[in-house]
Amino acid sequence: MQLTGELILNALKILKENFGYNQFRKGQEEIINAIAEGKSVSVIIPTGGGKSICYQVPSLMREGVGVIVSPLIALMEDQVRALKQNGINAVYINSTLANTEKRQIINDIENGKVDMLYVSPELMFSERFYRWLQKTKISLFAIDESHCLSQWGHNFRSDYIQLEKLKTDFPNIPRVALTATANEMSREEIRTILGIDKDLEFISGFDRPNISYNIQEKDIEREKEQLLSYINRNHKNETGICYCISKKRTEEIASYLRDNNKNAVHYHAGMSHKERKLILERFTNEQDIIVVATIAFGMGIDKPNVRFVCHMDLPTSIEAYYQETGRAGRDGEPSVAWMLYGIEDVMKREYLIEESGVEGMYKNIEKNNLNTMFTLCEINKCRRQVILNYFGQSADDHCGNCDNCLYPKPIGDATIQVQKALSTVARTKQKFGVNHLIDILLGNKTVKVKKHNHHELSVFGIGQDLKRENWKVLFRQLIVLGYLEIEPHYNCFWLTPRSLNVLKKGEKIFLSKSVTEQKVFFGRHTKDIKSLLTYEDKRLMAILKKKRMELAKKQRVPAYLVFNDATLTEIVMKKPKTISQFQNIDGIGYQKSLSFGEIIIEEIKKSL
Repeated sequence: MQLTGELILNALKILKENFGYNQFRKGQEEIINAIAEGKSVSVIIPTGGGKSICYQVPSLMREGVGVIVSPLIALMEDQVRALKQNGINAVYINSTLANTEKRQIINDIENGKVDMLYVSPELMFSERFYRWLQKTKISLFAIDESHCLSQWGHNFRSDYIQLEKLKTDFPNIPRVALTATANEMSREEIRTILGIDKDLEFISGFDRPNISYNIQEKDIEREKEQLLSYINRNHKNETGICYCISKKRTEEIASYLRDNNKNAVHYHAGMSHKERKLILERFTNEQDIIVVATIAFGMGIDKPNVRFVCHMDLPTSIEAYYQETGRAGRDGEPSVAWMLYGIEDVMKREYLIEESGVEGMYKNIEKNNLNTMFTLCEINKCRRQVILNYFGQSADDHCGNCDNCLYPKPIGDATIQVQKALSTVARTKQKFGVNHLIDILLGNKTVKVKKHNHHELSVFGIGQDLKRENWKVLFRQLIVLGYLEIEPHYNCFWLTPRSLNVLKKGEKIFLSKSVTEQKVFFGRHTKDIKSLLTYEDKRLMAILKKKRMELAKKQRVPAYLVFNDATLTEIVMKKPKTISQFQNIDGIGYQKSLSFGEIIIEEIKKSL
């Protein structure tokens, strides 16, 4: 559908006079046409793809003031500043304004002097302000960063939920939801809350072809040096953002970079509004600045020449990762998303989930999101393909612009193992989770297996060619690759239409050899033994290192005197379950087995 007649002339005139463009980008006309006709729409366009034009032009086309709901003060201030530069009378109301200033803005709106009003959701739904809105002539409601509406998403904000009232209190005013990243579950929730028809959802694609994805394993002892080396090799005197999990880490890493002659600053929610505003001004104006920040920084950032976005810690989900990396290369020039990850990151994130107080279905969702994000790091396939598949968009299996495509790792034919996994999901009627499915594959007659008579299935015991850890990695990768979905209420696996290609149409699946090959421990002298550790092994290693440190502190000795790293690695590989087995580990004598055996064996049992 294209704009016609007076609509097209009016829209193009506004586009040229106010924004300086002669024509719309692909997809913008259809969106603007729908809004101009009074329809509510959901818009998903990648960062830098022209989302703002989609509501700003029709807001000026329709009678009344456009009300834009924005989650951050800094974001609304930036957007109002940019609109004023374009000759549009835009204003914002937030907590930084004095009451006299707010009253003047209200008066100007009532007198028709304001084109667009930016407001936070918490202020918008204050009783007095909301009553005033109901008496005001409004052209449209635009909900910026609409992924904040979704409890399935990575950045849910409870104050956004009140936006549900708009469809009943303002039924004839268009509601425009805008975001750069949302998977199908999040998109459905956004449409439901705002009362938007599915056929009025516009998705222009999620790909950012100018961004190169590079993910490396973290060396916990020298992660700062890894970051500095990367910046020195690739981004001297360029603007970048570096994300960290905590306020303390932003300060430590920014300090380290400054000590090494980098123009680095930290940014987090614990800083005052004045301090954060100063950092934003520096970020906008300086061309070689590196902002080391928590996720408090970046939503709505529109600096075009950010050349790199680094993650020093694992993000909470692929959605969060894609949202944050999308702040690089808004000008379309080549840019890089670079990340360090490690099993310690997963454990930190899991701890935060446990401490957050979320329960039931939403806790399952957060854990599954985390596992999916970690699998993106582990997987050997094209990272761009994995990301785009996650958002429901098909993609070539070789983008030529991610580390896995540029520097491929060894892969093997995993078709038979994948068929076994998918067949087990099918035979159990898609009603069970990963641990039960693996018990069936391994031929374990657990109470649950016997209760459901699953030991009588044809798939019982067909997966003994792999270890439990390998099967867990394989199931995780099948989720990321789009062959399985997780039902959030009960955490069971569902087959996708794509899985039928493997089960019935002969599609071949190639995965990392580390997934499908048995790991055999040959003793201490095995070359690079740590490369044989699976995901579960690395997790256990981190747990045992922490326990070793606790034991060392109690005895007031260095950690290596409890167990050295070689002994600890052998413990992880062999996973002794009895004191007798524990004593067979190199470096474990009678006294150490007496002092530490039961403690370590208990940790091993808890991890299995």
